[in-house]
Parts: sequence; C-alpha cells; structure tokens
Amino acid sequence: MKNLPSLKNLHYLIHLHREQNFNRAAKACFVSQSTLSTGIQNLEELLGQQLIERDNKSFMFTATGEEVVARAQQVLTDVTDLVDLVQQQGKPMTGDVRLGCIPTIAPFLLGRLLSQCQQKYPELNLQIKEDTTEQLLLALGEGKLDLLILALPVETHGFHSKKVGIDPFKMIVHKQFVSGLKEPVDYHSLPENSIFLLQQEHCITGHAISACQLQDTRKVHPFSATSLHTLVQMVSCKLGATFLPQMAIDSGILKGTELEVLDPPGEEPYRDIGIVWRQTSSRLTTFRGIGDEISSLLQ
Repeated sequence: MKNLPSLKNLHYLIHLHREQNFNRAAKACFVSQSTLSTGIQNLEELLGQQLIERDNKSFMFTATGEEVVARAQQVLTDVTDLVDLVQQQGKPMTGDVRLGCIPTIAPFLLGRLLSQCQQKYPELNLQIKEDTTEQLLLALGEGKLDLLILALPVETHGFHSKKVGIDPFKMIVHKQFVSGLKEPVDYHSLPENSIFLLQQEHCITGHAISACQLQDTRKVHPFSATSLHTLVQMVSCKLGATFLPQMAIDSGILKGTELEVLDPPGEEPYRDIGIVWRQTSSRLTTFRGIGDEISSLLQ
C-alpha cells in the first residue's frame, strides 16, 4: 500500500491557502509556524511534487498545489462525514449541527427553532452562523457548516435541498400613507421613488420585483437597505412603502411603529424556505428532522 499523506498535513495546507500567511495559518491550526511549515514540506516530499514556490519574503501555490488543496478539502469533508455517520448511528437527533442561515431569516426564525429543538431534542446542539447565501454555500462546500437555511430557489452547486415551507410578503406602509391609497393597491398610482427595497443581492428584492411586477423602476427609491429593520425605519419616516416577509411581521418587527400591513395586489408574493446540505453527508435523518421543526414554525 502506498504511503498516504496525513490528514494533519492536509489540514495545514488548506489553512495556509486560506490565510495566505504562514503565521496566521499556524495560529488557526494552533501550532507553531515551524510545525506547520515542516508538515507542508513533508507533504511535498511524500507526494514528490512542489506545492508552494517560496522565496525569502513571499510564496505562491503551484498549479499542482491548487489542485491538491481542492482535493484535500474534499477528503477532509468526507472524513468528517464518515465520523458523523459512525457517531450518529441510532441517535439521529443528537450531537453538533453547524447551521448556517441568511440574515433575512435568522433573526425571525432561529430563536424559535433553537428553543423548540432544545425542548424536544436536548442532546442536539445547533451551532449558528449568519451570513450571505454565497458565503454560506462556500462554507458548506468546505465542510465548515453542515446544514443551511436559505430562500429558494438558489443555485446550490450540486448540494441537496428540500423545501420546508413558504414565507409570504406583505406590503408595509405608514398609516398616514394609507389614506392616499385606493384598494386594491395599484402600483401605477404610487409616487415615484416611493418603494424601498433591500440591496439587489437579497432574495427578497428579487422576489418582490418579480411577483409584484415592479418593472417600472421609477417607483423604486434609489436608496437600498442592508436589513429589514432599516426598511422599517425608512417607511416609518413616511417616505413610502416596502415589502416584508410574514415571519418578520410575526416576530414583532413592526411593534411600536405606526405602520400598517396590506395585502399586495394580484398574485401574492412569497419566497420558498428550504434546507441545503452536502450530498456526501450521512446525517439526512437529522437534517430532515430539523426541516420538520422549521416547517411547523412556518405554519
């Protein structure tokens, strides 16, 4: 049998590629810089290929080094999934699950999800990370996260996904703004620059524009918010209207404001809520159990 590289040295290589600095990579691996450097040199000797070009002040990964990093990441992810498979045999709703969630869902769902899971599955430990869809998918692929809660549809890059519920959008306006609206609301009658939306990369913006047929961009204010709370503040200043997901409204985001909730005209806009996981993961029963808890909360 061939001599195989150690997982530890592959781990060192991955962190060096990620940090692009020997000192930072060593700290991330909780070893000395000399230990990390020696481990990578041993890996090069074992493979018989140069992975890093070095000089006195800098270094760069060779083409082979880049390929080894990508393969090493998959190897470590598969090994982690293998350990999970063995440890979770017969006890699916136990152990650690590193759960990622996007900012337009996390503040309004995760607190209730954690509380519900703690009561029903006391041996299940959900470790939460909030980030953008792009960053969460990257972390999932690198094995840093186990399960994601995202708004679908989204390009999942070969991961498995499952819809667990829907989240309708409502139109939010100041009560003084309502008096000037005719029901059902006609978007064409709204003033220019009167609709506030999140930045374009947020799923809610794309869903709202599509479902509510906001093709007339003159109605949309050029200001774009980074959070739903900022949208609430803008509309509270009597500057126009916006759209909020039902889960945010149910969580009390409008409490203490003078804002009113209206049904959007025509087709009711909504977003699908789904969970996403790696195809190689062995914890499908656990993930489906968490998805069932999310479904019950979305009802």
